Amino acid sequence: MRVLPSLLAGLGLGLSLIVAIGAQNLFVLRQGLRREHVVLVATICTLSDAALILLGVSGVGLVLLAAPWLVGIVRWAGALFLVTYGLLAARRAWRPSAEALEVGEARAQASGSAGVATRTRALPVALTCLALTWLNPHVYLDTVFLLGTVANTHAEGRWAFAAGAVLGSVVWFYGLAFGARLLGRWLATPRAWRILDAIIAVVMIALGVMLVLPA
Repeated sequence: MRVLPSLLAGLGLGLSLIVAIGAQNLFVLRQGLRREHVVLVATICTLSDAALILLGVSGVGLVLLAAPWLVGIVRWAGALFLVTYGLLAARRAWRPSAEALEVGEARAQASGSAGVATRTRALPVALTCLALTWLNPHVYLDTVFLLGTVANTHAEGRWAFAAGAVLGSVVWFYGLAFGARLLGRWLATPRAWRILDAIIAVVMIALGVMLVLPA
């Protein structure tokens, strides 16, 4: 059994699918820049990917293919959530709250341990992260269907392939979450955060609209 080639193949394909500008990655990036619940967000994304990949390799993707109506429900729910999140980001960009000003001031001071004056509670952050992950039908296409299908072409090496794909998620999400702080000096002003939120708003709303547009 060729374990290493299958593991490397899973790692390569997993990273190629996950390293892209999307709703989930933008959320992880924003939390990393805020240095807020970073481990929680990266862990939720990684465990979610791992669960979906394992479902695909175990053949559950074939069951989902028999229920296209379920994918439709996820698509519309995901579109609604993405547009709503995008509108909230647009509001932050247009009219920043006192919290946004505090974020910029804290980054400008670069006090290290000062952090953000007003922190978002862990539960809303976790729920938002879960929604951005599980209400995105593209996540199912990439992990359950595509990775699951390719993994099963490796026969007895399919679980090594799955392990490689999961490893790719671990490397990417934790790297993005903790590496984001390296961009902190470019986002040390409230104006920079408004620009970031404006970009997030455009991407989120565009992704939401594209989910429900006919192919």
